[in-house]
Amino acid sequence: MTSIVFVVIGILILLLAMLEMGLRAAIGFGNPLIYVADPEVGYLLAPNQRVRRFGNWVEINEYSMRSSSLSNSPPDLRILLLGDSVLNGSWWTDQNETISAVVTKILLDTYSLANSSVKATLPSNLLNDSPSNFLDNSQSNSSSNSLTNSPLVEVLNISANGWSPRNELAYLQKFGCFQAQILVLLLNTDDLFGTAPTSIPVGNDRYYPSQKPALAILEAATRLLPYAPPPEMAVVNAEGGDRVGFNLAAIQEIHHITQTQNIALKIALTPLLPEVIDQPKDYEIVARSRLATFTQEQGIAYLDFLPIFQSHAAPKTLFRDQIHLSPAGNQLVGAEISKLIVAKTHHLKLENEV
Repeated sequence: MTSIVFVVIGILILLLAMLEMGLRAAIGFGNPLIYVADPEVGYLLAPNQRVRRFGNWVEINEYSMRSSSLSNSPPDLRILLLGDSVLNGSWWTDQNETISAVVTKILLDTYSLANSSVKATLPSNLLNDSPSNFLDNSQSNSSSNSLTNSPLVEVLNISANGWSPRNELAYLQKFGCFQAQILVLLLNTDDLFGTAPTSIPVGNDRYYPSQKPALAILEAATRLLPYAPPPEMAVVNAEGGDRVGFNLAAIQEIHHITQTQNIALKIALTPLLPEVIDQPKDYEIVARSRLATFTQEQGIAYLDFLPIFQSHAAPKTLFRDQIHLSPAGNQLVGAEISKLIVAKTHHLKLENEV
């Protein structure tokens, strides 16, 4: 009888071990992305992570960006994309299918020539970014890095799930702008109602773990339980006052930072799925109008994706849920952002190195 018990226990242990290995290998459970609390930003993805979740690779660099490490030599053109989970892509988006990856590929295809010694010459004034002349200046710098020494284009993805403009402003205030020439602030409609930065979710919300679980089985088990946010978040989510105004003020501060550093700022706004297939709610219309008026008054080039999505033949295919985009949606948004950067292609002059 005792031997039978040991056999049964041994079989159970073996099955659990196989389940543990299967969950780790096939899904990536047991190895989630880790978050760290920050007193100003609220929270950041912990730096220097590389994980595989649900078949998708996710890489976080030394500055908590969803990008590879910054190049050792300055690129000819460095672009910052700043946003939330739409830009980040989270675990459901492979590193090569993020919006930043799409933009990188399009710009490299646009600017690169077969000759590896091509140089890119940037215009001297990247600050004047009205829609009609964004990065359109015949006066250009005379020096640039050869492709043999540094990349032609580097697109950095600064983002995290749940961020809104106040988190994004705090990130720039903490880390700076990395000597970029262009910053694209990618918002979605919900971001206009975002609350003040907080560190409460870190380690308290299952979607913002602060450490790896002991077992993949434990992580899988928690996914089967009903989701409940930390009770302390009720106070944060009940923030009163003019939230849209608070976030517009943060965007204005971002604009001030870019102005002082001679960085061209662009703002783009992606819609929610219900806005596309039905119509925006009254409060969303008001918030959108306030953002459009703000960008016009500030002279910031602005792209509203709502009409673009509405004119798409199959708009539902652009979304994976009510807010976040599918690979097709990332491709569309990345292509449109690339158009903003290229701006009729003549703001970057490519010429063979003699």
